[in-house]
Amino acid sequence: MDQMLLRAVVGTILAVVLLALAAKRGWFLFSLASSGRPAVGRFTDPTIRVEAEATEVLGQKKLLKWVIPGTAHVFAFWGFLVLGLTVIEAFGALYVADFAVPIIGTWAIVGFAEDLFAILVLVGILMFATIRIFNSPGREGRSSRFFGSHTKGAWLVLFMIFNVIWTLFLYRAAQVNTGVFPFPDGAFASEYFATWLQGFSESTNEWLETIGLWLNVGVILAFLLLVLNSKHLHIFTAPVNVFTSRRPNGLGPLLPIYYDGKPLDFEDPPEDASFGKGHISEFTWKNYVDFMACTECGRCQSQCPAWNTEKPLSPKLLIMDLRENLFESASYLKAAKGSRPEMGELDTKALESVSESERALVERQFIGSREGSEHASTDGYTDDGHRNFSLELPVIADDVLWSCTMCGACVNQCPVDIEHIDHIADMRRNQVMVTTDFPSELNGMFKNVESKGNPWGMNASDRNAWISEVDFDVRVFGRDGEDEIPADIDYLFWVGCAGAFEDRAKNTTKAVAQLLDVAGVKFMVLGDGETCTGDPARRAGNEFLYQMQAQQNVEMLNEIKATKIVVTCPHCLNTLKREYPQIGGNYDVVHHTQLLRELVDTGRLTPITEVNEEVTYHDPCYLGRHNNIYVPPRELIEATGAQKVEMPRHGDKSFCCGAGGARMWMEEKIGQQINKTRGDEAIATGAKTIAVACPFCSVMLNDAVTSRQQEGLAEGVQVQDVATLLLESMRAKS
Repeated sequence: MDQMLLRAVVGTILAVVLLALAAKRGWFLFSLASSGRPAVGRFTDPTIRVEAEATEVLGQKKLLKWVIPGTAHVFAFWGFLVLGLTVIEAFGALYVADFAVPIIGTWAIVGFAEDLFAILVLVGILMFATIRIFNSPGREGRSSRFFGSHTKGAWLVLFMIFNVIWTLFLYRAAQVNTGVFPFPDGAFASEYFATWLQGFSESTNEWLETIGLWLNVGVILAFLLLVLNSKHLHIFTAPVNVFTSRRPNGLGPLLPIYYDGKPLDFEDPPEDASFGKGHISEFTWKNYVDFMACTECGRCQSQCPAWNTEKPLSPKLLIMDLRENLFESASYLKAAKGSRPEMGELDTKALESVSESERALVERQFIGSREGSEHASTDGYTDDGHRNFSLELPVIADDVLWSCTMCGACVNQCPVDIEHIDHIADMRRNQVMVTTDFPSELNGMFKNVESKGNPWGMNASDRNAWISEVDFDVRVFGRDGEDEIPADIDYLFWVGCAGAFEDRAKNTTKAVAQLLDVAGVKFMVLGDGETCTGDPARRAGNEFLYQMQAQQNVEMLNEIKATKIVVTCPHCLNTLKREYPQIGGNYDVVHHTQLLRELVDTGRLTPITEVNEEVTYHDPCYLGRHNNIYVPPRELIEATGAQKVEMPRHGDKSFCCGAGGARMWMEEKIGQQINKTRGDEAIATGAKTIAVACPFCSVMLNDAVTSRQQEGLAEGVQVQDVATLLLESMRAKS
């Protein structure tokens, strides 16, 4: 048989068989993803979504937050985009010996680019291999971001990428020697490797070209199959996930519970409404794409405050467990298509996976921690640290679910925009409102918010107590019979529950009020007319209680025509500004550090006494990652004349204080205490003042510092809100 004919026949058989298998797998994945329930608002604002594709997918923006692995990924990603041309060339050369891509197929710059990026891909996989060796779970244990990942599969993928490149250079080098290479010059690497084969005859080079083409086509298609059956599925799902992700400024609000494409009406909910997610069948198609898009890179895990303090929660492993449950339940889910059909409506294959899908996602059972990828297993896990689905165990242990502080570090770091917090919030909602199985400490908080309007259970009449402790007038809405916010008022000062009742937070409240008074800003407080925004209830999963509080507040604020609001609590900021618009509350809300920075910049506040000491600033999660406010607090610290010292983890990589996600009202029973870990990091800077801009952070870090001082450490260290620091700098030295 003529060699070209043989080349074409074998190449065609390879392509048809492997492409058929790939198409079958691709259709399975598409039908599985589309079986999820509808997702709302995933294609709105197309301009923003196209920009996200350009910056995050093509520009690799989030990957490059970590320079070395990001650079390696850029080499691999852009290498395969450019090398897409060589795939066309390889398939063409199966049938036409001197095949060239039309128009550009003989340009020297194209040949140069193909060879350059092929070399960069090799550099990239060498970098990846080095990173994996030095950060392997066997070497680093739990501190490795690859702990629990499919590390064997990752090594196989690197090997397959290497095979793609060496087979590419094999047939291209042989083509140079046989005279059918499409590029007369420019392809420097191919020409170099051709010198390795020049000692062989032309006939041998022809056979090397043919064998190289078969190998290259076969490896590429086998790699495609591997990708579709492994965590490297993210190559195809990540662009979809980025395009359909939520695109708020910062991490933004929690999503409401939807029913029939609209936020659920809690006053008259339909009988078939789902309150959160208790089974894999209750997730949306976007949730399924989230699970499929996980790269197992472990960036989220490395930043998670729970995981870093020896707790069982890893955002990565949580998503991986949900993904495994998704695939185990595939037949049922494809038959169900977002509903819960009767058993008689399902075929035999679908029935086989019913038990997997119907199994509760979360149970009050901690089933142990993984001992590491490819190391000794514990009950409920296979040898590589993953869920053993042959055992009747919950998908997510309850200690995993309730360890989350909802700090947002996982979402912020995820290079493929997985929405971990939304999944955790939805599972918490189911635990609270459906199964009523949640930490007992939350019962008191829920009761206090519902009956007293604050998580501490204090009387509403005490909300004004701080006013008697200042020596200037504070206007309280309603005292003079107002029905609306008076026209001369610049801001409604939302004091917040902590700011009204917690002693350390009250100091911030008084400092902010005094600074506003000095600056001539006209403000008013609601006094006992103020009530909890509902944030802690919502983060704890009690969406019903949140809705009750939020509706009450929105109705009141709209009625009194509130427009501009200043807050001291980032949680209040996030709720009033980002979440109340979901129910008709649209207000211009600023954090006190933003307003105070503006007042200093315009000369209405002027520090006169320099704070001549080192100050380190702790970024609150709900001010920083959730709302992208990093600069104003730092500028205020600098305005006082203090020397700002940053902790190793700051900005969008700041470490949580441990109070978010309603953890303020739950005992921390597992591992190290998050607040002490962060406190130790702040103390280690040598700064005598730890500046904060959140009442929760103030409580947690004060407790951490006090604890260390009782041990004889951290002498002279104090925790202060940025506002109190600024107020001190405005007082003349005595």
